[in-house]
Amino acid sequence: MKPAVVSIDHQTVAEVLSEIAEATSETLELQDIFGRIATAVRRVIPIDHMGVIRILDGTVVRMATTFGMWATWKDGQIQTGSAPCTDPGCMRPCSLSMWSPRIRPRPGAIARVNDAPDELDPDFEGDRHILAEGVRSTMWEPFHSGRSFVGGVWVSSSEPFAFTDEHQEILRPIAALLGIAVEHWRIWDSERRRRQRLDQLEAVVAPLAESLDIRSVIPRVSAAAQAVLPHHMLVLSQFDLAARTVRVLAVAGEHDLPSIPEHVTLNEQETANRVRDFELLRDIPSELTPPFSERGRLMVESGMRSWLRVPVKLDGEARGGVAFLHREPARYDVDDVEVASRLADRIALMLSHQRLAEEARIAIEARERADRLAATVETLERELEARGTGRAIGNSRPWREVLAQVGRVAPAETTVLITGESGTGKEVISNLIHLGSPRAGKPFIAINCAALPEQLLESELFGHEKGAFTGAAATKIGRLEQAAGGTLFLDEIAEMSPIVQAKFLRVLEQREFQRLGGTRTLKADVRVVAATNRDLAAAIARGQFREDLFYRLNVFNVHIPPLRERPQDIMPLAESFLDDLGHTMGRPAAGISHDAREWLLAYSWPGNVRELRNAIERAILLCDGGLITHDHLPAPLTLAHGPLAAAPANGNSIASLPRDGVDLGAVERALVQQALGQTRGNKAKAARLLGLTRAQLYTRLEKHGLD
Repeated sequence: MKPAVVSIDHQTVAEVLSEIAEATSETLELQDIFGRIATAVRRVIPIDHMGVIRILDGTVVRMATTFGMWATWKDGQIQTGSAPCTDPGCMRPCSLSMWSPRIRPRPGAIARVNDAPDELDPDFEGDRHILAEGVRSTMWEPFHSGRSFVGGVWVSSSEPFAFTDEHQEILRPIAALLGIAVEHWRIWDSERRRRQRLDQLEAVVAPLAESLDIRSVIPRVSAAAQAVLPHHMLVLSQFDLAARTVRVLAVAGEHDLPSIPEHVTLNEQETANRVRDFELLRDIPSELTPPFSERGRLMVESGMRSWLRVPVKLDGEARGGVAFLHREPARYDVDDVEVASRLADRIALMLSHQRLAEEARIAIEARERADRLAATVETLERELEARGTGRAIGNSRPWREVLAQVGRVAPAETTVLITGESGTGKEVISNLIHLGSPRAGKPFIAINCAALPEQLLESELFGHEKGAFTGAAATKIGRLEQAAGGTLFLDEIAEMSPIVQAKFLRVLEQREFQRLGGTRTLKADVRVVAATNRDLAAAIARGQFREDLFYRLNVFNVHIPPLRERPQDIMPLAESFLDDLGHTMGRPAAGISHDAREWLLAYSWPGNVRELRNAIERAILLCDGGLITHDHLPAPLTLAHGPLAAAPANGNSIASLPRDGVDLGAVERALVQQALGQTRGNKAKAARLLGLTRAQLYTRLEKHGLD
């Protein structure tokens, strides 16, 4: 059967094209005007049905149909009806393979179907549906956007051989006009849908920003985002550029991995990709090929097919990422990047809040610790004063830092090594440590290792059994036993002999000892605090002190700076000594004169706090209840800030000595310092000036901590 010859009125065709152009210019909603367009087309082409489809990534979207039948691929089945398709569900993509190759939409021409029952294949769902609707003739015309095939127009008739070449020619400009309308609609609809997705995302995710626990909130973020960005798995990670690792912070969803490591190592390319705006894999198994990186292996083993990752930026830099994974391939494209990025921005805001909250918490805890520490130190100072074992006087920053260290270490059982020059107050600090410890109610036993010879020190420390040595007429309890449950303070630990050092090392390591001449092992339940004014590192280098003992003692070091390094403490100490000694001696002074204050602050105090106390005690005796002037201060204080009064020219004797005597150790130390100063540190010349051998000079350098 041949189609009837139709005479086409070109004027009518022009009017139809003009009417279609006018209709498409009125609105972007093609469904609203499709009936008018189809009616106009029917004036020049004998159609019963008409439809417009749009092609996306190898799938087809049926956008609008009219005249008695519409069809769309929905939920895996053909859906039909008797009215134009205005249901948004009609916009779902369906596969091109639903039609037979004979009529499958494509960029080029498709031969007209003149008699469908003879030409279509009912084995294909689309063909079968067309036949079921009684269609006999169909005609197709594609349209393009630039060079890209984006869709086409189809018309059909219930009559066989309904269309001619002339009809095909007329359909071509109609398709071009509809193609332009569809492209305008696509742009508009894409923007509309983009805004809807972003608005929907903000609506469901915004309340989640109130939470500060990112790990617990990620499952809620994942659930909220499903409506706008479907996924089977969401991964939040933190990126370490230097280490080239990713730390997995949180995971939500389902996967086939038995466990996910907390840290994942990246290769060079993966590290470079981390700073990109996004990463997209449409099909993980086909796009990732062996040998797999650690990250690639995990992605393949997860059972996912699609993957989209966008960075999470803090302070303008990519510090992590959020990845969406789906079990189906090609589920994500560049249109999803903005939605994912908006969600990443929201997560970044949550992380910022979490970080600020964490910083605030740490700051509060630090302030609370500082307050507790200050309160502890204040309590210790009051306890020390109440017990009459000394006072911790001073306001300088170095001294407050010493007290802060005491406050930290006192409550622990840690062994403490106190270092500092002679006279700085090491025993006062050891008392503070004891008073602040859980052992405060137990004995505090002090022993000066420099005051006793080796055998006597050993006996004093460990005790001895009767007959242990000549003169051991009875058993003696040593200081270790006396201090049981409390604190043992070893002053001048550097003076301990090698033999005693070896024995005391066992006390620290095994917490046990034996009395001299005894065989019974005793437990040493003591906390050890040691002190020295010598450089133990130098003593170790010379073989005079055991290195292993040093490390056992130096678990926590408290260094007391000399008085010359904390001049702010000189006057508070002087005023305290003035008050304490004045009442003790029964003749308090009226105060300290301005010139005496200047001298006190100008002097270097080689004997430190002990020397200052002695100076104030002497001045109280000399001032007879009046003001202390610099004339009342010791002779060493009044001459060139040094310890000696004017000496005769030969330098071999001192012109006169103070009536109350001098601190010989301080005098010797000052002389050594003066000699080194005159010789600019040349020890050989300094020794000659002092009338000493170099060995004797080195001994004094060690003794006074000047090495």
